[in-house]
Amino acid sequence: MKELLGRMASYNAWANKRLVDLMLTLPEENFTREIASSFPGLLRTVLHMWDAEAVWWQRLRLQEHVIWPGAGFSGGFADAAEGLLRQSQVWEDWARRASVISLEHVIQYQNSKRETFKIQTAQMLQHVFNHSTYHRGQLVTMLRQLGADKIPATDYFLWSRTAK
Repeated sequence: MKELLGRMASYNAWANKRLVDLMLTLPEENFTREIASSFPGLLRTVLHMWDAEAVWWQRLRLQEHVIWPGAGFSGGFADAAEGLLRQSQVWEDWARRASVISLEHVIQYQNSKRETFKIQTAQMLQHVFNHSTYHRGQLVTMLRQLGADKIPATDYFLWSRTAK
């Protein structure tokens, strides 16, 4: 499980970077253009992904009061993208160093509705990486609707053939 989660963390960072690199080449007006999806547009989707990765990181670190990077966010798309990539790298670095015991550890946290839950760290990581994959798919659909071409493949299989 440790090796798999380390690979998933590396894949997550790689796939996020591939899409961010493409999105940063788009005209500025595309970042805030409303497109029907879970979150209405590229910026809002990237902010949500960053929020999720950051909040789960803080929960893992047992922070009592989590900070949502997207709350009150006033930066541009490049700032949000940088925040997401930085957080994905934090997850990758942590997963590579994590011990089997730390992956088996169970934490207790409160969701945004103040409901209390417990989750095993390994399951948390699976959720974090799966969540990002889901939203990367939405980003690809939005990019196609915006007329972007040459959208990079972000398949795990592609990453696994090229991973070091």
